[in-house]
Amino acid sequence: MKILRIATRKSPLALWQSEHVAALLHSIDPELEVVLVPMSTRGDEVLDRSLAAIGGKGLFLKELEQAMLRGEADCAVHSLKDVPMDLEPPFALPAILRRDDPADAFVSNRYADLDELPEGARVGTSSLRRQAQLRARRPDLRLGDLRGNVNTRLAKLDAGDYDAIVLACAGLSRLGLDARIRKRLRPPHWLPAPAQAAVAVECRIDAAPVHALLARLDHADTRTLVEAERAMNRALHGSCHVPVAAFAEYEAEGLRLRGLVGSASDGRIVRAEDFLPYREPERLGQQVAEQLLAAGAGEFLD
Repeated sequence: MKILRIATRKSPLALWQSEHVAALLHSIDPELEVVLVPMSTRGDEVLDRSLAAIGGKGLFLKELEQAMLRGEADCAVHSLKDVPMDLEPPFALPAILRRDDPADAFVSNRYADLDELPEGARVGTSSLRRQAQLRARRPDLRLGDLRGNVNTRLAKLDAGDYDAIVLACAGLSRLGLDARIRKRLRPPHWLPAPAQAAVAVECRIDAAPVHALLARLDHADTRTLVEAERAMNRALHGSCHVPVAAFAEYEAEGLRLRGLVGSASDGRIVRAEDFLPYREPERLGQQVAEQLLAAGAGEFLD
């Protein structure tokens, strides 16, 4: 291959991720020319409603997949947390990059952490998962939907619309904004979205040379972890319509997976975790999903 075209969203974070993939590919083949094909998706354009209200996170993929079907791009770069559990034919994910910090970030100009916020403080986030955990920890807070790219969300905080906002640590770090992180909200007490902070590259499964090239970027350990998280979400039929969180990590000679399902309206939460001594991410995800359902998660999923 002499040229590889990457379809990407136009946001600064999406462009950073695509440029990062381009740099990795160039390190594999210095003679390869990588061209970015920036595109706008419906998920980027409709900002006055929640993702759940307009169709879910899959709206970030459709236009990019259409570009691949039309032959205008060879692959697309995504935040894996935005990728549906099951891709439609003829698409595949040959590369999942090494995962960055999966924690969420508490961001505020006045307060050091959630516990410092005064009663009734206004916190911005459009994520139902984050809203459920915020309500469980601080039911007095006033939560407001906050969409847009990272800089747009920070601008609303700086304008005084919110006392604090919650974002992904990885997104802030990738844009050189680590200084904005006041507190990292980490497992096991606070759980991220399934596959948060992992970048995936999608291509047509019938594009054998592209698939083979991208597969050289795959990070096996990260793939195993996110497969466990996504397997749990798949077994729960989770989506952006339901607050579902998951975090897998290596422990001793196996994998531990923690999962959570909650209610964004009242902060009720069901938690479960399990451990398997071998690398069986699919089975581990299914087991944790079964435990969550047995503990009453079905009420929230319905």
